[in-house]
Amino acid sequence: MGKINKILSIIIISMIIGAIASGCGTNPAMTKNNQEAVSASSQIKENAKVSYLGPEGTYTEEATQYFFQNGAAFIPETTVQKAIEAVVSGNADYAVIPQENTLGGAVTNYVDALIAQNNVFVVGEVILPISQTLMGIPGATVDDIRLVCSHVQGIKQTEKWRKEHLPNAQTQEMDSTAAAASYVAETGDKTIAAIAAPGAAKLYDLSVLAENVQITDANKTRFYVLSTAKLNEEKHTRAAFVATCEASKIDDIIVEIHNAGLELVTIHDRPEGSRLGSYHYIIEVENQNGITESQIKEIEKNTEIRFLGSFDAIEKHS
Repeated sequence: MGKINKILSIIIISMIIGAIASGCGTNPAMTKNNQEAVSASSQIKENAKVSYLGPEGTYTEEATQYFFQNGAAFIPETTVQKAIEAVVSGNADYAVIPQENTLGGAVTNYVDALIAQNNVFVVGEVILPISQTLMGIPGATVDDIRLVCSHVQGIKQTEKWRKEHLPNAQTQEMDSTAAAASYVAETGDKTIAAIAAPGAAKLYDLSVLAENVQITDANKTRFYVLSTAKLNEEKHTRAAFVATCEASKIDDIIVEIHNAGLELVTIHDRPEGSRLGSYHYIIEVENQNGITESQIKEIEKNTEIRFLGSFDAIEKHS
């Protein structure tokens, strides 16, 4: 039986690699239109206080505004850690954090911040199209630029374009794309540009120098909506878990998930921190017919797995 499981796990892992290689595309069956985005779940609190990675003008703010269209108060924080801490302390009802990008992959330090919290749950997910925009001081041109500032993801996602159009420009990482835009506006230096969301140009009085400078128009980022209160089991289409184990055991865990009747969406590994070869795995699964409480409990029988919440996902279309 063990041999059969190993063979099955190899087949499943091959399917996973193919799915991950295709980026973070979305099953049309789980995509909801703009009207349905008003409330991704009947259990999401109205008029909530929502912390997010600020400042104003970040993609995270855009995702937050799209998910919470019911009179929420938005609280920009300087880091994802502070956004999560606001929820833990009770200063916010929800936090919104980036989780994965089509081009840049998992946003690892943000994933680490989620793993570190034992009493924070995923209650929603937003998939946002990303249109990276190069912006600078009014009057500047692309030829003027010698330094490009952005979040590390913005820098990764535009590498190909910059090599072609700005081969001699240096890069500087910032806490967020909006922070990069703010910095350029403050310096007033025509040789410095930011890569940020299109709305940041208007917000910080910058000129758009080039649009859609990411590697592909299929660029998307997934954001998690977090809360200290997990949603009731009501057949949500997705669920997330953290598995903490040696790498040699992950194929068996994947088999357990498959045997429970769930399909893998993503899996990301992070070092566990106490010994070599041991990792935290963020695992997201789905069932378009709805994930049942019995399926979750079946997976939780494995003591190396911690349930992170069940939820629905919505996608904004450009």
